[in-house]
Amino acid sequence: MTKSTFATAINCMDGRVQLPVIHWMKENYQVEYIDMITEAGPNRVILNGTEEELESMKSKVAISTDNHGSEVVAVVGHHDCAGNPCDRSDKVEQTKKSVEVIQSWNSSVTVIGLYVNEKWEVEVVTE
Repeated sequence: MTKSTFATAINCMDGRVQLPVIHWMKENYQVEYIDMITEAGPNRVILNGTEEELESMKSKVAISTDNHGSEVVAVVGHHDCAGNPCDRSDKVEQTKKSVEVIQSWNSSVTVIGLYVNEKWEVEVVTE
């Protein structure tokens, strides 16, 4: 992948997952900045959110990709999520489905799925 200044993360608002995702994306995509789009349980919002919630998220993704030149968007689920409480296997499946939804918004970017485990380590769900 070519070097870009920005990447995008659709992440939980939970502060425990912010830095692990930022560090992982910077290291794996050689970018300087991560545009962070946060929701309480973003997978829940992507799959079951209101039209307003989805349009807001879609607009933010477009700003990141169109204006900042982000070439990769990560959808993140995590352990112990208060906004989307479910077990790991359900969260992984939701993340995979969420990746498909986000990819349908902009087919020219790479969309990946990440999971932050109980040790606050980033795992790749799909890329």
